[in-house]
Amino acid sequence: MSAKPIREYDAKLLLAYHLERAPAVAPNAQIATKFIYPSVKVAQVSWDPETGAITPDTQLPGWVFNTKLVAKPDQLIKRRGKAGLLALNKTWEEAKEWIAARAGKAQKVESVTGTLNNFILEPFLPHPSDTEYYVCITSAREGDSILFTHEGGVDIGDVDAKALTLNLAVGAAFPSREVIASTLLKHVPAAKKETLVDFLIRLYSVYVDLHFAYLEINPLVCLDGVDGAAPTILYLDMAAKLDQTAESICGPKWAIARDLSVYDVATAAASKGKGVSADRGPPMVWPAPFGRDLTKEEAYIQKLDGSTGASLKLTVLRPEGRIWTMVAGGGASVVYSDAIAAHGFAHELANYGEYSGAPTEGQTYEYAKTIVDLITRGQPNPEGKILIIGGGIANFTNVAATFKGIIRALKEYKTPLINHKVRIYVRRGGPNYQEGLKAMRLLGESLGVPIKVYGPDTHITEIVPLALGVTSKRKNELHSIPPTPAPSSPKASVSEPIQEPGVGSIGPGGERTQANDQIVHFDVTDSNTNRPSYRPFDATTRSFVYGLQPRAIQGMLDFDYSCGRAAPSVAAMIYPFGGHHIQKFYWGTKETLLPVYTSISEAVKKHPDVDVLVNFASSRSVYSSTLETLDFPQIKAIALIAEGVPERHAREILHLAAQKSVLIIGPATVGGIKPGCFRIGNSGGMMDNIISSKLYRAGSVGYVSKSGGMSNELNNILSLVTNGTYEGIAIGGDRYPGSTFIDHLLRYEQDPECKMLVLLGEVGGIEEYRVIDAVKKGIIKKPIVAWAIGTCAKMFATEVQFGHAGSMANSELETADAKNTAMRAAGFVVPDTFEDLPEVLKQTYDRLVSNGTIRPKPEREPPVIPMDYKWAQELGLIRKPAAFISTISDERGQELLYAGMRITDVFKEDIGLGGVVSLLWFKRRLPSWATKFIEMVLMLTADHGPAVSGAMNTIVATRAGKDLISSLASGLLTIGSRFGGALDEAAAMFSNARDTGLTPREFVDNSRKANKLISGIGHKIKSVNNPDLRVELVKEYVRKNFPSHSLLDYALAVEKVTTAKKDTLILNVDGCIAVCFVDLLRDSGAFTPDEADEYIKIGTLNGLFVLGRSIGFIGHHLDQKRLRAPLYRHPADDIFINMADVSQPRVLGKMQ
Repeated sequence: MSAKPIREYDAKLLLAYHLERAPAVAPNAQIATKFIYPSVKVAQVSWDPETGAITPDTQLPGWVFNTKLVAKPDQLIKRRGKAGLLALNKTWEEAKEWIAARAGKAQKVESVTGTLNNFILEPFLPHPSDTEYYVCITSAREGDSILFTHEGGVDIGDVDAKALTLNLAVGAAFPSREVIASTLLKHVPAAKKETLVDFLIRLYSVYVDLHFAYLEINPLVCLDGVDGAAPTILYLDMAAKLDQTAESICGPKWAIARDLSVYDVATAAASKGKGVSADRGPPMVWPAPFGRDLTKEEAYIQKLDGSTGASLKLTVLRPEGRIWTMVAGGGASVVYSDAIAAHGFAHELANYGEYSGAPTEGQTYEYAKTIVDLITRGQPNPEGKILIIGGGIANFTNVAATFKGIIRALKEYKTPLINHKVRIYVRRGGPNYQEGLKAMRLLGESLGVPIKVYGPDTHITEIVPLALGVTSKRKNELHSIPPTPAPSSPKASVSEPIQEPGVGSIGPGGERTQANDQIVHFDVTDSNTNRPSYRPFDATTRSFVYGLQPRAIQGMLDFDYSCGRAAPSVAAMIYPFGGHHIQKFYWGTKETLLPVYTSISEAVKKHPDVDVLVNFASSRSVYSSTLETLDFPQIKAIALIAEGVPERHAREILHLAAQKSVLIIGPATVGGIKPGCFRIGNSGGMMDNIISSKLYRAGSVGYVSKSGGMSNELNNILSLVTNGTYEGIAIGGDRYPGSTFIDHLLRYEQDPECKMLVLLGEVGGIEEYRVIDAVKKGIIKKPIVAWAIGTCAKMFATEVQFGHAGSMANSELETADAKNTAMRAAGFVVPDTFEDLPEVLKQTYDRLVSNGTIRPKPEREPPVIPMDYKWAQELGLIRKPAAFISTISDERGQELLYAGMRITDVFKEDIGLGGVVSLLWFKRRLPSWATKFIEMVLMLTADHGPAVSGAMNTIVATRAGKDLISSLASGLLTIGSRFGGALDEAAAMFSNARDTGLTPREFVDNSRKANKLISGIGHKIKSVNNPDLRVELVKEYVRKNFPSHSLLDYALAVEKVTTAKKDTLILNVDGCIAVCFVDLLRDSGAFTPDEADEYIKIGTLNGLFVLGRSIGFIGHHLDQKRLRAPLYRHPADDIFINMADVSQPRVLGKMQ
């Protein structure tokens, strides 16, 4: 939902802070009096359900304790005074007692019962009744309206009848002060007119700047000026809605107004330590409607929804309900709720929700787990429970991937699901749906929970009566209409497909097929840009795609190829951030090249034949990129795919486009499709759905819908009960789509090739009534089948926001029932329920065929589009050996795994760095004494001063200006048999000597006879009498903690032999670490003898030295950088230079 209500407390803070600061809405929107801005005096008191206490006095502003107060609930409740929820002229003690008596208690307001948990405090303001006014600013598709009446207050009555209205059309000039006064302030005393004009100017400036969607003040009090001062403005009750999609623009402005330090330093000090916000001040709060406080689960899904580009919605209606839904798609979620209500089970519907926008497996798992957890709470219902996992035919969401998350959640709750006798019904279609349904079917066989699985060949809501155990109202089963043979034409011959030669193959003439021979080039210099206005797309339409969307573009090109187009519908991509380049795409079995430009202007110059832009820009940049596109008259149609476009931006785009006669589809749309001609982005789904729904050739039925998923459903239904779709548009689910139902239906009415119309509307908005009006006036004469989804809304006790931003009724007129009734009365063909839609479509189509309006054409077989390798692999249709094998870590799941151990468990069990090394190096958990030894080795080998070769290389490289990586690599490259790399060799020599049965003396003698030094023995400085304390530390730890240290004992015996000859021939730190690590590998019990020997051979011990010494090398690099050490040049007197005499004869080679 975009227009979301906020608390009165927040609305008043926004107005108080920005009334003076907001930029003027227009150059002429300036104040003309000495306007006195209202001071900020508003406080919030909340009830904490965990402690049962209200906000403590220490967190309230000082004026509360010395002012007479007004106290009232602040929970989006209308007519609080009439409900007795208003305390007037109270001291703080009296107000606190009044609040405490109601906080946390259930309160019935009209037909809704809810818990009072939030209150607002303000100074009590005695004032004459003739100083009360009413002002309200509302937004509609055409622009904003300011409503004003001089009779405000509790008994205002019918505002629409009494209020004067000033309409501010989108793009129109802001009215003068005189127009404002003469239009709105006719009945206001002259002394107050100028002040009220100033206030209205500032109020509207704030309204626009902060992206309000609704703002009502009643009463607005305007007191007479005192001692010659200007009249003063005060606002008592206020109701407001903000456009939540504008949070990326206005978030900082909303937050700073909620920063209490702006108004009261003492209060701000009391609230310190509550965490750091992204902006100055806390983010805006979006409260739930009164009577439906957010449950912990709803709040969790709301948070999850806010942190992802996908859509995740959950509203718990009845926690004890028997029927639960988990539906993919905003439109489909409403259709399922409608079906449950239509069968008389609304009172048992437990929740409303939807997931869409290609959520990840992890996100779907969290969503499903939350719902399944709710289902399996409390005492089991004797009748059992039902879970409907439904959805339409997805356009781009990988059904199998999302089902993986759901399957994980179901497996996790296997026992509770069985205990609660849950029966599960699944219906889905779209990319990879076969694999997803197969996984669900297999799950049902092993889970012990009944799972019934259905695909797109079953009507979208057909599983509802099956699940509820009621008889379906369907009279005829859906079946595909057989091809209509052409009576007078000969049977078409089917030619064998031509096998294209592969790269490298040799032709009849001996020539070899080159790679470039597989590239198809299209010389498109002209296209039919003189199409009639009612037909913006045809088989010659060419488009730009804004944004790097290779998957969508490949889908468009595959569609083009299946339709038999002469050239691709995509001419180029526009991507401002990537630089000029070329991308390859498939054209059938061959490939074609598409240029990528960095600007729209350049693309337009290079491709004068293009007149459509498919804009995949994000909600943050779609506004600017679309405005830029509208500067080029060549572009006649723009599709805006992004969701979450601020309503004010969307309105500006649609009105500017209307002025320039540019068709806008969207925002928040999947686009649309013109079978046999042109496809916008991902419309129509994967190629298997394109083929099964016969979208590769034109039918006779033109439809318009809000939902992208339901558009695919309509494509499927129309292919089964009619000759298919002629054109289908999803206008998008936002409140202000760029084009509306009537825009497209009028096009279809004018198009002689379109014979039958379909309108799929929904609850909220009034666009269906524009179509009704056109039908009544005879403007639309073609038969029109229509249905408005959302008929279940009347069954809900509290306000529920459905999947689309615009799907909420603000009046009886906007309900789905009212629309269906009005459409039926106007002569539309309206079914009794959505389930009956296929039947009435078939009846209408058959009637048009029988009277000759529609003449079915022979079917043609579309060309076979090869499946992409990656997608075929994902479907499990092909296999190929992996290029690499990894057995130590995996980041593909919900969390990172080290040798199968979750990263969270790594920290929970505190295995330390040694434990991580044991997992990644040895693929197993080692005992704590072993992991501590690994950490000990890393600490001991971290550094050995700046003079050793590795440290010196690092220092020299650093002083030469190299970066950390280069300097570290320079040092590491010195590690080898002469420096640091003796660990592996020492381990091998000592192990081999002991394993072959040599005594320590024999080992020393044999090495001397072989003229070979013993690795790990000897030190330049240390000796028997001056031992290396690092060695002593290792020996002490090993003797104390290792279960066995036989090789260390053997090495120490060797040391006794060598030191008898020279006292510096001691066991050095490399040798000591090496033999101790061999003892660890052989005697820890974690390795077999073969594994231990293998780890010694493959360089594990040297790895310890490299890892440890990297710490020191990095330290030396950072040290030199801090010291700003200059380039090092070695002293010349430290180098002996011996060059050959130039006069000596040289042998010169001769060229032959």
